[in-house]
Parts: sequence; structure tokens; C-alpha cells
Amino acid sequence: MKIALLSYSTRPRGGVVHTLHLAEALAALGEDVTVWTLGRGGDTGFFRPVSPAVRLRIVPFADGPADETVGRRVLRSIATLRDAFEPAPYDIVHAQDCISANAVGPCVRTVHHIDHFTTPELAACHERAIVEPYAHVCVSTAVAGELRAGWGLSAEVIPNGVAYDRFAATDPTARASWRSRLGRYVLTVGGIEPRKGSLDLLEAYALLRVGHPGVRLVIAGGETLFDYRDYRARWAARAAELGVEPVVLGPVPDSDLPALVAAADAFAFPSRKEGFGLAAMEALAAGVPLVVRDLPVLREVFGPAARFATTPAQLAAGLGHALTAEDPARWAAGRELAAAHTWPEAARRHLTLYRSLSGRRRSPGSSSRRAARDRRRSP
Repeated sequence: MKIALLSYSTRPRGGVVHTLHLAEALAALGEDVTVWTLGRGGDTGFFRPVSPAVRLRIVPFADGPADETVGRRVLRSIATLRDAFEPAPYDIVHAQDCISANAVGPCVRTVHHIDHFTTPELAACHERAIVEPYAHVCVSTAVAGELRAGWGLSAEVIPNGVAYDRFAATDPTARASWRSRLGRYVLTVGGIEPRKGSLDLLEAYALLRVGHPGVRLVIAGGETLFDYRDYRARWAARAAELGVEPVVLGPVPDSDLPALVAAADAFAFPSRKEGFGLAAMEALAAGVPLVVRDLPVLREVFGPAARFATTPAQLAAGLGHALTAEDPARWAAGRELAAAHTWPEAARRHLTLYRSLSGRRRSPGSSSRRAARDRRRSP
């Protein structure tokens, strides 16, 4: 099959990581795969090397004016990708986010998680990207349930894979280098933003330091399209009030990430909204104790492999337990769970879905999508 997978960025976010791994796994099965995306800030390639079996189409996307709002940047992103994309060569057009789904017309859409935006342009983009696609994929049953409850739409549930070997067998020298630099540390990946529960983690860290004064909080990642400067300013002010100084690494080179994860003493994942939790699954692959927010989706995905917390105090207690107590049963469950999620299996399930959709491409405004809009708008 000729397959187009579309994302909105070349930079490391969960949906972009998913897109590249899925593309490579589909290509390894013999499919003809092209990844389309926007090259922001002069990017001409992705944050990591991509298999030469995958074609890449990176559409230049120039920086906007300094006062450009997020809403206008989203509209410009959609227009830029729409002007460049030609759907005719493809049997399947599969969008991984609301920007690409708005740009490409009839498509399959993976709904990784459901957002609730207040910016009008983003809210409209999000809604269209749910009701316009003719088929949907979700990476967890919990998110598929949200899609069904909110819009009356059915989705195929295909969980993420994980690059298990990459995180399970890291270079001892690289791990030692991180430990030499950082000491003992709790790691989180995803940056400082509301959805990641960063303020709650900060409060938890202040409590954790009472019993573990030498443990550092390390925050990696944070590449995003959105403007979280106000939230980050609040986070920095609260850190100063609490007298804590987390280590904020920002985006980490992809080659360095597995050792950074594997060298951590615990992994914190207090997200308020997730579709699967790929970074947390990578931590399990590395054998790192995991503490996550008690959300239905994370209960579904991680089950007995993680500790669950709702409040900062509970998060601190869970992290403290992970730092001091061996838990071989949970460790083994985590490794087994991570090893069971493979990208080849995810690719095979996507192919089964794609083949079932043969001949079902619909034009915008089909009766099923009008019905979804009507259900969403009804009181």
C-alpha cells in the first residue's frame, strides 16, 4: 500500500515519536510509506535519523512575527501543509494530530488524547480533526471511550509500541556519565506545561526532599508548539518559594535519552491528560520504578507495573518508596509489559485496519460526520 503518515513537527514529542516508529515498522513490512511534516525554524530533518526505507517530505515553515499568537500559528501551519500536500498518490492518508488532519482532507486520524482548548482557532481545529476523518485510531481503550462518549464515534484501539531493546540495554559508561553529572535523581520527560502536571510534581519534590535531601528532580524534553511562558513563570516562582532547584535539561539529544532514563532512580509521570504514556513505558523498559497519576488511562496501560498517586503528597510518598524499597515483582511486571508492546505488532494491526478501509474514503460532510457533529452539539 502507498501510505502517508502526517505529523506537525520534526521535533521530539510523543506523537512525532509514534509517527516515526510506526512509519519504520510499516516500511519494514514492505509497505510504501511517506512521512509528511512541517519543518519549523529551518528544520530540514527529524530530531533523529529515520530509516531510508521511509520517504520524508518536510515542508518548510518559516518563523512568524514575534507577536504571532498560537491561534494564528496553528492556522498558518494548516494552510502551509495543505498547500504542499497531494493526497492522490496514497491509498491511506493517516494524520496523527489536529493540525495535519485539518490540512489533508479525508483521512484516518489517530486521536492520542482529547484536549480541551479555549483558544478559538485551536478549539475549532480540534473539533474538525475529530469529526471530519472517516476512521479513527486510539492508543488506549480509555481515550476510545472518551471519543465514543463525546462524539458517538468508534475507534480502533491500537496501543503504542516501545523501542524496548534501546532502553533495556543501555551503555554502562553513558549511564555512569549521567550519574556523575546529576547524582541520584528522579526523572520526568515532557517539559514544564499544564498537561504534564509540572506544578504538582514541584510540590511533590519539595516534600520528597524532606526525607531525601540529596535527590534531584531532573526535567527533560519540552519541545512544543504552544506558548507556556506564563505557566513556566508560575512554576519558577513556586520553585523559588519552596526553595528547590530542579535541573531543567530541555530537549535532550535522542542518542542520549535512553541512558538518561536508565540512570534515573525513579520516573515521575504526573500528567493530567494522556493517551498512553510512551515516555513512562520507556522507563519501564529501562527497569526504572514508575510513579504515575491515578488516571483511568494510566491504570489501563500500566496496571501492576506502576505506583499511582493523585495528590502531591501521594506522589512524594510513591517516589520515596521507589527510592528506598526493592520491589522485584513490580520491576519484573514493568519489564514484561514494556517488552510486550512492539512496533511491528502495532504496524501489523494498522495494516489490518488500512486494508479493511479499502474503498471507504469519504468526502468531507458525509452523513456519519454530520451525525457526529450533531451529537456533539446536542444538549
